[in-house]
Amino acid sequence: MRLTTAQALVRWMIAQRSELLGGAEVPLFAGVFGIFGHGNVLGLGTALHEVQDDLPTWRGQNEQGMALAAVAFARATDRRQVMAATASVGPGALNMVTAAGVAHANRIPVLLLPGDTFTSRAPDPVLQQVEHFGDPTTSVNDAFRPVSRYFDRITRPEQLMSTLPQVARVLTDPADAGPVVLALPQDVQAEEYDFPAAMFEPRLHRVPRHRPDLAALAEAAELLRTAARPLLVVGGGVRYSGAAREALAFAETHGVPVVETVAGRTLVPHEHPLYGGPLGIIGATSANELAAAADVVLAVGTRLQDFTTSSWTGFAPGVRIVTVNAARFDAVKRAAHAVVGDARETLLELTETLEGWSADPSWTGRAAEERAVWDTHVDQLRHGAAPDGSLTYAQVVGIVNDASGPDDYVLTASGGMPGELHGGWRTGPVKPDASPTSGATMDLEYGFSCMGYEVVAPWGAAMARAQTHPDGLVTGLFGDGSYLMLNSELYSAAFAGHPFVAVLCDNGGYAVIHRLQTNQGAAGFNNMLSDSRGPGADGSVHVDFAAHARALGCTVEDVPADAGVDGLRAAYLDARAAAKATGRPTVVVCRTHPSTWTEAGAWWETGVPETLSGHEAYREAKQRQLRWL
Repeated sequence: MRLTTAQALVRWMIAQRSELLGGAEVPLFAGVFGIFGHGNVLGLGTALHEVQDDLPTWRGQNEQGMALAAVAFARATDRRQVMAATASVGPGALNMVTAAGVAHANRIPVLLLPGDTFTSRAPDPVLQQVEHFGDPTTSVNDAFRPVSRYFDRITRPEQLMSTLPQVARVLTDPADAGPVVLALPQDVQAEEYDFPAAMFEPRLHRVPRHRPDLAALAEAAELLRTAARPLLVVGGGVRYSGAAREALAFAETHGVPVVETVAGRTLVPHEHPLYGGPLGIIGATSANELAAAADVVLAVGTRLQDFTTSSWTGFAPGVRIVTVNAARFDAVKRAAHAVVGDARETLLELTETLEGWSADPSWTGRAAEERAVWDTHVDQLRHGAAPDGSLTYAQVVGIVNDASGPDDYVLTASGGMPGELHGGWRTGPVKPDASPTSGATMDLEYGFSCMGYEVVAPWGAAMARAQTHPDGLVTGLFGDGSYLMLNSELYSAAFAGHPFVAVLCDNGGYAVIHRLQTNQGAAGFNNMLSDSRGPGADGSVHVDFAAHARALGCTVEDVPADAGVDGLRAAYLDARAAAKATGRPTVVVCRTHPSTWTEAGAWWETGVPETLSGHEAYREAKQRQLRWL
């Protein structure tokens, strides 16, 4: 088939199919987010126009924003579908590097298609080209290399035939999932070639379920049999494997308390008697108490990042860790006993291997006891008032939590809101008619903690959830700092007709970093608007967020400062109704107290100078951490 390189790429994309966790067959590539420029408008842009009924293109306003929406889309489909994003060479391409970092850190598949400079070099230097004096092969797209799972620069049309199978492999491999970057020089995009027709035959990609090594599995079982206080840690790999029910069945069969990581959140119903709560720095004291007492930890589908392990001070001295992970890279961390395999299949085989074994009932019952104490604490936060009578973050989360059903989806990313959702959210019971592979209902982007993700991610998540949960609604929660950093895709979502609710908590600055700063004894500086340089620090220069969101095409619920919990609840319910009625985003603007937080009491390592009051506590915690080094 005589096609341009760009035409061949998009026709191949259309031919690729995927299988959702429930078994339904869907396109692997659900669409393309695009901003066109001289580096992609005629080659890839023309090819996309020709197939827009089969591969829809959605117009973004900011390259980083639309690529982040693509990341959120993939997460909302449990990594079973992918969006692509394309931008022109130069600043447009570089704007997507941050989104690639988000996808790489969180192991989320996304296809990025930046334009590139001419391979012929005939017109060099071209507009937006960055010249490297000693290496003419380098372009700005080489900045993607550190944040790509797979990177290629297509300098000949026929290269597609060898690289595209690798693209599909990375996007659908549970151990290697992440961002794929294909840099597309603009002259090569338009170059024609006789491609074999077989290249465009439909192909179904099933995510493989690798079984564990039998010897490693047997050794893991022996370690667990010696445990007096075992703990099951459920991570994102359990979500992407569709193994939530198998994880709970394992816990029930063997009487093992279960806790969740940030990426594994909402997989366990809150009222389950074995649920100990969310683990880590921004989690619950209940889960952290269990982790500190456990003698064997079974960590399934988690990369054990610092917010999960409390910078490796959260587990007891001498604890033994058994990891189950699709990626050997993650499984072998901290000299754990590694079992490499799919979470669902490994848990099933491990349950069978451990037949007849269960934990001591006194330990089993401790999960509910610890969680009850934490629940009382969260109830007090939800019903208590801030010192000045304003709303607290816990109250905002409680209102959204109470109004959300099993088909709804909630997300956030940076600042203090991840701690409020991770620590305070209560997952409801599973629907009686739910699929055995029903996935999570929360997206906490706390692998890269990218400010702005939570403002644009609802757009991608809403597109994804509309396919599988048409009666549900996506809600994003974030602060004024994130809104000011990246809000343009609210207009994109309004323009495209994708409804969701965005709850904007105006707390007067970067309040969570102000907390980190002042809690260690440093002076408040350059985080809150009130302690930043300029005459506006006196409060005379303030953003009218409600007016701004309206100007972007959103409907708005502006909650008066003195409206209290009842006022916010009414506004949020009205916002849900408005989003569904208008088919556009609705933004709820509320004022929250900047320093009333949900605290788990765990330690997080940040460099503390000796001159600050927090240095002594830092030194003590480092001593606890040393046993892991």
